[in-house]
Formats: sequence, C-alpha cells, structure tokens
Amino acid sequence: MLSATEQRIVARCNALMDDTLTLTRDLVRGYSVLDQEQDALDTMEAWLGRLNLPVQRVPLDAPGFLEHPHRAPVNWPSTGRYNLVSRLNPEARGPHLVFNGHLDVVPAEPTDMWTRLPWEPWEKDGWLYGRGAGDMKAGIAAMVMAVQAVREAGEAIDFPLTLQTVIEEECTGNGALACLHQGFSGDFSLIPEPFGARIYSGQVGVLWFRLRVDGVPAHVLDTRAGSNAIEALLDYLPAFKALEEEINAGPRPAAYADLEHPFNLSIGKIEGGNWPSSVPAHAVVEGRVGFPPGMPPDSVMVRVRQTVERRHAELGGAGPPPRLFFHGFRSEGHLVDLDTPGIRLLSACHEALLDEPPEHYLSTCTTDLRAFHVSGEINGTCYGPVAERIHGVDECVSIDSIRHVLTTYALFLHRWGRLAGSEGSAA
Repeated sequence: MLSATEQRIVARCNALMDDTLTLTRDLVRGYSVLDQEQDALDTMEAWLGRLNLPVQRVPLDAPGFLEHPHRAPVNWPSTGRYNLVSRLNPEARGPHLVFNGHLDVVPAEPTDMWTRLPWEPWEKDGWLYGRGAGDMKAGIAAMVMAVQAVREAGEAIDFPLTLQTVIEEECTGNGALACLHQGFSGDFSLIPEPFGARIYSGQVGVLWFRLRVDGVPAHVLDTRAGSNAIEALLDYLPAFKALEEEINAGPRPAAYADLEHPFNLSIGKIEGGNWPSSVPAHAVVEGRVGFPPGMPPDSVMVRVRQTVERRHAELGGAGPPPRLFFHGFRSEGHLVDLDTPGIRLLSACHEALLDEPPEHYLSTCTTDLRAFHVSGEINGTCYGPVAERIHGVDECVSIDSIRHVLTTYALFLHRWGRLAGSEGSAA
C-alpha cells in the first residue's frame, strides 16, 4: 500500500518520463567507447546542472591511485579522463546512499549490421534502441530523474546521497574504484544494470589476457622460408577452451552449484599480419576468463600462464614462446549479502509496486559492484531496466521497464530517508 506522499512521488515519475527518455537519447548520441567518453560526460554534466544538482569531476589519474591494490593495469592513457559525481548533503548525519552507473559502452562495429546507426536512438514497439540504451544509459537517466521526482513531489532529501556516473566499467572497473579512492564512498550502493527488476545476488571474477605469437616473415614465393604466426596462434585456442572446462569442473560456491557453465571464456579479438602476400610475422589474441567467487585473480593468472607454457611445449617448443600480458579486468567475484536493511528495503519497494516479491539474479559477468564490495567493503546490489542484445547488434531497452526503475528508485529514496531518520542505519 502506497501512502498519499508515495502516490504523489509515483505521479511525478510518470510526469518525468519524457525527460527521462530525452536524457537517455542524449546519452546514446554520445558514442562513449573507451577513451572517447567526452560527449557523454559533457551531456551528463549539462543535465546535472540543469537539474540543480552539484557536479564534481573525479579524475582517473589522482595521486596514489596508480598504486591502488585493486586498480586494473591498462595500456591506454588515464591522464585527463574523469568520472562525474554529484554529492548531496555530504555532511549530514545518517547512512550514505550511493547510486552508480557507467557511461562507457562497448564498440558497436561493424555498424552496417545495425538497423540504424547505433548512436542514433530510435523507438519501436515500446523499445528504445541504440548502443548503450540498455547498458546502461537508461538506468542512469532513471536514477537521476528519481531524485528529481522526489524533489518535485515536495519531499526533502536530507540524508547523504551520492550519484556516480563513471567510465571504464566495461574494461577495468577503475572508474568506480577511483571514486572510492578519492572518498566518494557510502554505506549502500545501488546500480541500475539492465538485468531487470531483480535483486542481483552475486557475480563471477573476470580476468583479461593478451597473447602475442611471433613468426618469421617471408615472401609467398616460398612460404616454407617463414613461420606463419596466425596459424601458430590458432593452435593455442584449444588450450584456452580446456582451461575453461577445468575451471567449470572445479570447486565453486554453493550458490553457483546449479548453473551448468557459469565461468565463461571469450576469445574476443584476434589480429595479425600486415600484408596478404607475406607470411605473417605476428598474431595477437585478446580474451576474457571467468572464474568463481573466492578464487583470487592472481591464481587465475598463474593458470593462464601455465596453460600457455604447456601448450608451447606440446607443440614442440619450436620458435620463441608466446608473450603473455594481463591488462584490463583483474576482478574478484563475490556474493551479495541479501540479509541487509538496504536490500530488504529495495525488495519492499518492488513488492509495493508490483504486488509480488522480486526474484534474485546470479550473474555470470562482472559489474562495478565489485569495487564497492571488494575495495570499499560496502554492500549493494543491481536492479535495473530490461534490455535485450546488450553488447550486440540493435541493443534495446524496454521503455516500460525504465518507468518501473525510475518509480522504484524514487520510492526507495523516499523510504531510505524515512528509515535513516528513524533507525539511524539503512545499510
């Protein structure tokens, strides 16, 4: 049962849906792939200003962050790149709530596979299309407009609240981690990832790797005079698949016991050679390995190294051994503590709007929840819109689900404030 105040908040959410969709479209138009996030950042900063929300830029190259024990190493520049944070009532008493969403997206190429250009949002049959529409710019719009809805309903937000809009969620998690490193922390975090209106209960660990195989270049008039690096690289792929099966067959937390194949390998990128009529001198593969919560990333790195070394020996050890690098994700998995006031409150808000308790969702990927849990020791969960084909062609998000997340977040904000005032702890 919703109170009269809560019904007023819901009405304001409905009234703000046009603005919520406009913000989503504006963010989609900023094609914010790695190191090209500026348009989306500029759009977000302008909207925060328009809504009279304070804005701070939080750099990824802050003093001391390079040495942070949970920072993922990268082979691209961090200088001049930043997140955006909006802090309300940072000095107020009471538990501190953090909303977090990522502005970066994965590449959409080849764009000729899309119905329309991926940075030109369009709508059809109740769905909003475009790269990042679901993952996760609609969620960001919903969390920001939830604050506006509570304010427009005449209700004060007088507890500590931080809105984080970050970068590098899709490759490192360093954006959210940089916020925590610089003191933008809290007691409970909520992330509108596009897994639907479900309570996110856990996620796997993720490790990125890069393997380079060198060959011997030669003219094709005598290919036997060279050594084909591309062909040699392909001989290593079965070894990575075998490692994937070993990890899935090994020990895992009970929560993951019923999932058939939760720890996935992705061979995501291959490149090599430089001329069709030359024996290729080099080939590179980049991939991702998933692993169970409780398994340290360092131990997975050791297993990847051993996999490459064994395969090199099996292939006769001819030629120089491949060169292995680790950059990007080096993220621990974890399980969410579901028996906390913040998650119970979110569940109650869901039930108040839908007349049924929320389902739980155990993930086979990673999110920025890792930064809060592992580095900040902050509990939290994900609860967001319904999206389809995320990371794929014609990514889209359900417009009705955006409305639901907007309304749930606004109701959560209102009840968090009441809980914080009455109990002194909602985390």
